[in-house]
Amino acid sequence: MQFLVSVIDDRTNSATEEELADIRAYNERIQADGHWVFAGGLGGPESATVIDNRHGEALMTDGPFVESKEFLAGFWVMEAADLDAALRLATEASRACNRRVEVRPFLQPPPTPAA
Repeated sequence: MQFLVSVIDDRTNSATEEELADIRAYNERIQADGHWVFAGGLGGPESATVIDNRHGEALMTDGPFVESKEFLAGFWVMEAADLDAALRLATEASRACNRRVEVRPFLQPPPTPAA
């Protein structure tokens, strides 16, 4: 199963050198253990563009889709056997990045009908 581990912050690119070293070490460990899918940091909400093309004409708006003090500052996509394993990995991720994190499973695609 794959899980999204979202890093929650109120600033962008705010990690200290010590936090960056801890994050690198954590990333290396989960890569070695086979949990890594990919990860990344994100620009701040002020760099966002929201696109709404539900009605046949794209409407583009600057800024985040929701106003909030805290926002998604980065993420990991991880492979884990189950939610308990993902929660253990996310607990370690929170310590490594020194931020709160949110864990959410990716939805599983519906089974393909037999031919």
